[in-house]
Amino acid sequence: MFLRTFGWSLAITAIGLIAAGLLWGAQGFGIVLILSILEISLSFDNAVVNATVLKRMNPYWQKIFLTVGVLIAVFGMRLVFPLLVVGLTAKLNPATVIDLALHSDKTHDGLTYGQYLEAANPAIAAFGGIFLLMIFLDFVFEEKEHNWLSWLERPLEKVGKLDALSSVVALVALVVASRFFAAEHAETVLLAGVLGLITYLAVGGLSSIFESGLEDEAEREEEAEKSGKSVVQVAGKAAFFLFLYLEVLDASFSFDGVVGAFAISSDIFQITLGLGIGAMYIRSLTVFLVRKGTLDDYVYLEHGAHYAIGALAVILLVGIKYHIPEIVTGLIGVAFIGLALGSSVLRNRREGAGEEPELVGSGK
Repeated sequence: MFLRTFGWSLAITAIGLIAAGLLWGAQGFGIVLILSILEISLSFDNAVVNATVLKRMNPYWQKIFLTVGVLIAVFGMRLVFPLLVVGLTAKLNPATVIDLALHSDKTHDGLTYGQYLEAANPAIAAFGGIFLLMIFLDFVFEEKEHNWLSWLERPLEKVGKLDALSSVVALVALVVASRFFAAEHAETVLLAGVLGLITYLAVGGLSSIFESGLEDEAEREEEAEKSGKSVVQVAGKAAFFLFLYLEVLDASFSFDGVVGAFAISSDIFQITLGLGIGAMYIRSLTVFLVRKGTLDDYVYLEHGAHYAIGALAVILLVGIKYHIPEIVTGLIGVAFIGLALGSSVLRNRREGAGEEPELVGSGK
């Protein structure tokens, strides 16, 4: 299973690193390797959250996630999307943006491509921060089968019964961020944050609508099969919107990695190759978690990943004004995942020994 799931990632890594060595020498090889590790460390929690969504999709859409989804992640989110963001925020025509990206030392109005991308950080951070914050809030406010930090999660589940509470909290956070972290870019931050909220509600809402009709459609399909008629599966539509949701989620996670990568290299192709290799492993890890049933075996992993997402959302919003090193972001995510995994292992041991699985600060 390991080779079947990670085979393509290992192959792309070998090809990519060999290409980096041939094109840019030992230094380029090292830069691409570092960027790959950076992407994996920043997005490990992304794989866990992806797995919670991917397990609701059939094998066909899981394969789409690993093929078409990878192309979108690598070329769309790590190459084309930053070009689009720079063009929109700096109001540059596509030819100028591409020229700046291809010539890292070239400037336009005194700024390089990397500097333009950094200047677009307030809009990027607001969009991604609010989108990720909504994911975190919807998780902590909903009722769960298991509670990890019961002293915190149970009260939040009670107040979470209020309608639209997640959206209200996210909007309050956006206003606070625009007031204290984006004095010079308040309007841009507010607009980008609202667009992030709208995107989350639209994609998640459409997916939920289609998912809610799965049982009824399954019954109609069974009747249609008996009569020889063909019925378009609603599951396919639901999976499609879940796929879109995963792609937006991936984009939100990739923002800080793309911007932070320019501190390591100014070559857009080195950045795309390095981050792309890392993205391959995140996708493979997502599928591995689903096929191994890891989330069912280690019940607190999902909690740890969502807390890491909440931390990343806060870091993105605070990062509108203050620079927070990527190593800090990566370590916070790894720490939450590690603690959740450790708590899950302890829970499983206690259950195996016939003991009460309730842990200090944890729930059943």
